Amino acid sequence: MDALAGLLEGPRARGAFMIRACFDPPWAVRVEDRAPLTVMLVVRGEAWIVPDRGERTRLKAGDLAIARGPDPYTCADAPGTAPQAVILPNQECRYPDGRPLNGSMDLGVRTWGDRLDGSTVMLIGTYPMRGEVGGRLLDALPPLLSLPSDVWDCPLTPYLTEEVVRDEPGQEVVLDRLLDLLVIAALRAWFARPEAEAPAWYRALADPVVGGVLRLLQDDPAHPWTVAALAAKAGVSRAALARRFTALVGEPPMTYLTGWRLALAADRLRDSADTLDAVARRVGYGSAFALSTAFKRVYGVSPVEYRGRVA
Repeated sequence: MDALAGLLEGPRARGAFMIRACFDPPWAVRVEDRAPLTVMLVVRGEAWIVPDRGERTRLKAGDLAIARGPDPYTCADAPGTAPQAVILPNQECRYPDGRPLNGSMDLGVRTWGDRLDGSTVMLIGTYPMRGEVGGRLLDALPPLLSLPSDVWDCPLTPYLTEEVVRDEPGQEVVLDRLLDLLVIAALRAWFARPEAEAPAWYRALADPVVGGVLRLLQDDPAHPWTVAALAAKAGVSRAALARRFTALVGEPPMTYLTGWRLALAADRLRDSADTLDAVARRVGYGSAFALSTAFKRVYGVSPVEYRGRVA
């Protein structure tokens, strides 16, 4: 599993969801759900994303935006429109005065807003929980990024629009995969743009030597890798690999592997009931003691304490 897939793997297991939102102006929704990642795709009409800090963004039909939480923002037909609803953590919806909406804006299967044929229609996907693996990528994103349709044409829009309102067996799995595809495609397009600041490891994936080594480490972290073994796989000397890897990624191969293993362990502690021994073996440590020692050195708490805090 690479870090781009890891951005979504753990959060999906913790309740990612997608809805269709339909509105007529004037409309505005205040978002305070603290979700680490929300993607908004305008199908019809237009919308403004207005963060509390930073520049507001106008979205037209076909445009996509990704908001990186936990900072709040307002989504509206115009920057000055007062919110008519507030979205809180755990998908709780209230009026601005605090009264519960009690389903008053529910319009059917995964559909929410004023009316089904509203002049503005958006698809909104949210990953409500952050993982350590995905955090490596999230931290490289701006609080709000947008991809206008004239630079990125989303081929998934018609299919997403059709599938989001279906109520059939296995539909949640279908939507999970479609949402993942949408986010991955959007992030690839974003990092390809000149204004994007992709993390060093992401840029290094394009290198013919270091890219292959990164994939080996990410795909099989439990293997007892050494610099010599990685160099042999890459067809270069140990010294050459160490220099090139460090120059492109910003840290030596074994340091990167340690960070990757511990991030995987942290997410496993959060998302599973596996014993500490099982987690250790899964990420490449020979014993629970070895994992605990390395984990506490990096995270400042033992794996058991960490699991208790995030449970």
